[in-house]
Amino acid sequence: MEKQANNSPNNKVLNTFTKLICIVLFFTISLKSNAQVQDGAKYLIKDITVTGNTNFSPQTIIAYSKLRKDEEIQVGGEKIANAIKTLWKSNLFSSIDIYITNIEGNTANLEIRLIDLPELLDLTIEGVKKNKKAEIISENKLQSGVKVTENLIATTRNYLTDKYKEKGYLNTDVDIITTEVIDSVEKERVNMRIKIDRGEKVKIKNINFVGNEKVKDKKLRKAMKNTKQKNFIRVLKRSKYIEEDFREDLVNVIDYYKENGYRDARIISDSISYLDEKNINLDIKVEEGEKYTFGKIDFVGNTVYTDQQLSNLLGIKEGDTYNGVELRERIDDPNDPDALSLSNAYQNTGYMFSTINPVEVSAEGNVIDMEIRISEGKPAYFNNVTVVGNDVTNDHVIYREIRTRPGELYSKSEIIRTLRELGQLGFFDAQQLVPNIKNPNPVDGTLDIEYEVAEQGSSQIQLQGGYGGGGFIGTLGLSFNNFAIKDIFKKEAYKPVPRGDGQSLALRLQASQFFQTYSFSFSEPWLGGKKPFQLSTSVSYSKQFLFNSQTRRADKSRRFNIFGVTVGLATRLAKPDDYFTLSQALSYQNYDLRNYNTGLFTFGDGTSNNLSYTIGLSRNNLYTDPIFPTGGSNFTASAKFSFPYSLVNGVDYKALKDERDQLDPTDQDDFERIGEIDQERFKWLEFYKIKFKADWYTSLFKLGNKDLVLRPSLEFGFLGAYNNDRGVIPFERFFVGGDGLGNFALDGREVIQLRGYPNQSLSSTDGGSIYNKFSLELRYPITLGAQAKIFALTFLEGGQSVNNFRDFNPFSLRRSAGVGLRIFMPAFGLLGIDFGHAFDDLPDGTVPRKWETHFIIGQQF
Repeated sequence: MEKQANNSPNNKVLNTFTKLICIVLFFTISLKSNAQVQDGAKYLIKDITVTGNTNFSPQTIIAYSKLRKDEEIQVGGEKIANAIKTLWKSNLFSSIDIYITNIEGNTANLEIRLIDLPELLDLTIEGVKKNKKAEIISENKLQSGVKVTENLIATTRNYLTDKYKEKGYLNTDVDIITTEVIDSVEKERVNMRIKIDRGEKVKIKNINFVGNEKVKDKKLRKAMKNTKQKNFIRVLKRSKYIEEDFREDLVNVIDYYKENGYRDARIISDSISYLDEKNINLDIKVEEGEKYTFGKIDFVGNTVYTDQQLSNLLGIKEGDTYNGVELRERIDDPNDPDALSLSNAYQNTGYMFSTINPVEVSAEGNVIDMEIRISEGKPAYFNNVTVVGNDVTNDHVIYREIRTRPGELYSKSEIIRTLRELGQLGFFDAQQLVPNIKNPNPVDGTLDIEYEVAEQGSSQIQLQGGYGGGGFIGTLGLSFNNFAIKDIFKKEAYKPVPRGDGQSLALRLQASQFFQTYSFSFSEPWLGGKKPFQLSTSVSYSKQFLFNSQTRRADKSRRFNIFGVTVGLATRLAKPDDYFTLSQALSYQNYDLRNYNTGLFTFGDGTSNNLSYTIGLSRNNLYTDPIFPTGGSNFTASAKFSFPYSLVNGVDYKALKDERDQLDPTDQDDFERIGEIDQERFKWLEFYKIKFKADWYTSLFKLGNKDLVLRPSLEFGFLGAYNNDRGVIPFERFFVGGDGLGNFALDGREVIQLRGYPNQSLSSTDGGSIYNKFSLELRYPITLGAQAKIFALTFLEGGQSVNNFRDFNPFSLRRSAGVGLRIFMPAFGLLGIDFGHAFDDLPDGTVPRKWETHFIIGQQF
């Protein structure tokens, strides 16, 4: 006769009740001896043996069980129970038994009897396409060698059933069969066969409401944001049934009633009726109750704000139709951190520990009198403010952007603003910025805050090549957006370059047989380290060679050189608010023509100089993620102008214009004289240039858990002349149409994107002096992970380019529509592709291709 120290079930699984079963059954004892013992008897372990079907060594099993020779155990005690728990937790065995054997006096032996869980040898999946099998294996960890438990089988079945139910296959049946493998290998192994029968996709034919006398079915169906019945014109919301979404929509139905005064409305029952294999009806029975209005609203416990101030914030007056949803949001709306709510009013002025509770004190005659009971608590002050996770970026770069300082009053809005500022730096993954409130102490009125950041690659490399413009074009660009120039002479700082001070350094080289461009730029966003006062500098040089039609190669003796240098300053303003930035820049370009006669320039030898001053005012309050903003706006207005030389240089430009008008450009002598006149006109460029651009971002609603974002934008530009006799310069012009990318900036031109049309096809050959553009984009994120952000978009846009206001009509647009995809990878910047469809002819009457493909590199629009 043997005494079993436990009698655990010989199952294939350690389910959620195993621990309880093991402990309960542990107390069933029999021993391999003629002696009869009682629960609670104590013995010294003389020896421990391991038996059963297991591939683990006895020494490993004994060590893992934590049972030891010469150790005292008690029948029904904790040591054996804990040994069983520990072995079960390993998830390696299908059966575990411990026996007491060979009792001699106060000593006894232990026998641990085990059966290994079987390993998966071969897996067969039926009923799905080949490309889906890898996903099923990965998501459920069904690789060869995994231990096959009942839990694994159950979770796999549930995963597949739920997966297909979310796609509308409500009748999905998943059959999982395991068969034992019998071979010479001394291991428990099984083959698994998963058979998936999705059945027919089930759609909602009708959503029926019963009991609604005061609110029409149509309005209640509209309140259900995710669950819709069949409608052939619906695009964004399909009529599939998803249990979780349906339950959420039942709450939305009740919220709709509450928004319209029906405080007591409730769902009595809901059910599904199957019409056939493809169609179901949803039947919802409601009880509407009576319609209520707000009565008196009193505030209790408030000392910081007056009753009138709180009443104005609440925005609800006596006699208004009762709206429980609005009341809740006016008190505290967790989905809108910028909401004008009572809670935010307190949270943004230091009262972190305040609580606000609305209480109904009377509901006689369907009029609800309320008390808003406020416990203000003590004002809270920040104690310690810390940052974690910045492995590259230096602390001072982060701390200068933080709006919450030790000793300052707590402000929820300043925490949110800090997250925005850190996200806009571009050094951290905006989706992983987290403010951790620590050690809140309502008695002392203090708290600590820790900002958790996750570094992402902020440097980018651009290496590309392509064929265009008659030859191969190669580009090499390096952009270091978190540079540290102070460490430039420190060898140990090159990892691969000095980083961490938030400066920007960019180098770019682009070349073909017809042109070469070189550029260098550097910016310091906090010059002096005290205030956000940005210094930026750039230097560029380019060569353009004329095409020789005989050799069909570049003629290096006929060239057009451009040298440019720019110095800019920008500072953040305090008024009207600190989202505004004032920028100023002084720039100089020298255009040097050497035997370079083209239709663009009437003088083949000569120079032009462009000394200009630019002033700009911008406001950027985009939400945290600069790649995929879900809210906010960004606008920029700028004016660029040169000195009005014609007022002081004494040149009679009217006489020159009159003389030029009389000359014949087809006559060689006259053409040379035209060149001389134009050289005088454009020796020092005289112009002014006005531009405006604005973007807005609005989250319309969530699809799944991701924001569908609407982005309207508008642009306008005008290039003018002080002296009409001198005329508008042939430089600095606008070229509209296409992808918005230019191989090189030959003459200071600005290339304006308008998808669906060939590049620069909506402006004249020499560019336009006026343009306007309107755009509407709908964006949806596919993934916003740290390694890559991917979003899809669809767009409508229209624009035009003209040379004078006589021809300008802001609504006479070339229109287009299309779809696109954007991929942002920290190492390479923004990449994308657009497919645009043109609706209008080109300005010269040419009918464009119906679809244009545009590749986007580096532009963030």
